[in-house]
Amino acid sequence: MTDNGTVTSKVEWERDILQPSLAGQPERAAEFKTISGLPLERLYSADPPDAEVGFPGAFPFTRGVTPTMYRHNFWVMGMYSGFGSAEEANQRYRALLERGQTGFSIALDLPTQCGFDADDPMSTGEVGKVGVHIGSLADMERLFAGIPLEKVRQIRTTANAIGPIIAAMYLAVFEQQGVDPRNARMFIQNDVLKEYIARGTYIFPPEAGVKFSADLIEYCAQQGLTDWTPLAMSGYHIRDSGSTAAQELAFTFANGMAYLDEALSRGINIDQFAPQIWTFLSAGVDFLEEVAKFRAARRVWAKLLRERYGAQNPEAMKLKIFAYTLGGNLVAQQPLNNIARVAIETLAAVLGGVQTIATSSYDEAYSIPTEEAATVALRTQQIVAHETGVTDTVDALGGSHAIEALTDALEREVQGYLDKIEALGGAVACIDNGYYQQQLSEAAYRYQRQIETEERVIVGLNRYQSDRAEKIPVFKPNPEMERGQIERNQALRRERDNERMQASLARLSEAARANENLMPTLIESVKAYATIGEMCAALREVYGTYTASQVI
Repeated sequence: MTDNGTVTSKVEWERDILQPSLAGQPERAAEFKTISGLPLERLYSADPPDAEVGFPGAFPFTRGVTPTMYRHNFWVMGMYSGFGSAEEANQRYRALLERGQTGFSIALDLPTQCGFDADDPMSTGEVGKVGVHIGSLADMERLFAGIPLEKVRQIRTTANAIGPIIAAMYLAVFEQQGVDPRNARMFIQNDVLKEYIARGTYIFPPEAGVKFSADLIEYCAQQGLTDWTPLAMSGYHIRDSGSTAAQELAFTFANGMAYLDEALSRGINIDQFAPQIWTFLSAGVDFLEEVAKFRAARRVWAKLLRERYGAQNPEAMKLKIFAYTLGGNLVAQQPLNNIARVAIETLAAVLGGVQTIATSSYDEAYSIPTEEAATVALRTQQIVAHETGVTDTVDALGGSHAIEALTDALEREVQGYLDKIEALGGAVACIDNGYYQQQLSEAAYRYQRQIETEERVIVGLNRYQSDRAEKIPVFKPNPEMERGQIERNQALRRERDNERMQASLARLSEAARANENLMPTLIESVKAYATIGEMCAALREVYGTYTASQVI
């Protein structure tokens, strides 16, 4: 092994990387064969390999973050789901877990994500519509009733502007269930910067948003919550807003650097908290580019952590990837075709070596998934895992001339964008000056023009159309759910200890004005059954509210 951690031969890799891994994480079978009985080797590789390609589990991690990858265990299969009330979402999670799902991703409705209670006028018509409404600890208690949280491989949520608040609710529920939070695997997106350019569920100005997100990173480091993911740098939404593959990675990593810099300014060691950071990327239908994108992402991040941030711990340089099949590739016309698209996207994610996958459902161009559609999406992952054989050898496409060339090209393009963003002053500056938004608008326009001119064919949309209207079951939210949630909120306000709750909010405001880490006071407020709207209102008074500027 060289001084910079690069493994130079297969013998060295087997001795220093593979064997220690096998001692603690044996493979799931004694031998792997094709259906016809041909043996499959663990790794097919040049020896010595190109230094930029390397070996799985070794810097720069192009071929994967572990030496055996899916030969040890499959990725976490967790569907993105959640709707209506906490009770309704709880039933869906239980059903998916019974069908073999190993984790789940909690979809939150827009009022929750934007910090509004169900009875706020801003929430009218949106409560429980695109996700579950979580207005207080009482809702979180109902959401997880009867679910043994410590046994789920990964629990994810889309909380971004409200990431620390949702984390505080998790901690309170763990305490109620008698679960040591250090034994839980929580995955909290907590990446507010992409909200300003891609999704719009922001609350506070960007600088305050970064500070708020970093509070959770710091708290997890201080409390030893090493199995928590307090930050998932999110590129998925950037890609779904029209970016190219290179822009998805570059803008995501530039945003991530803003959080790293804030955490480091608090004295946290990079080797302590960087291993907990993941990224959330799209898995698109452009198969070769997507496989190369995941490989390039790992390489770029590993170099960034080592060369810019001085990381010494190999775990800090390993980029763990959660991939979600790209909803923007799914179309309403001939919706059953989306099953094929999702299968291709899933295969690209697997051959790209990701750690967690959520598959889109074929009906998502219409609404959030029906239970049947969500089951088909889960079965898609299970078919890829168990029937295709692609999981039986590590980085099966590594060494392909096309894949390696695309990986190299994407790395160069990503680095070019990172250099440009740094020259402009970093991620927050690129939000303020409109650089991100301009780049996304231009890329989205180019792609749309390709579709309109049929330069890019979308089956069923601009070619091979059908005059026959296809009817599929579509999820429809319970029209009484919003009224029920409002009534629950009103009952909560009557029954809780309001003096205790008001005192907790006062301490939250004081901590915000003093620029303290807000996690302890958030936990206190959550346990006092303050609502998400009440907590966010207290923080708005200190931090202010962000208003986006128009970018032309």
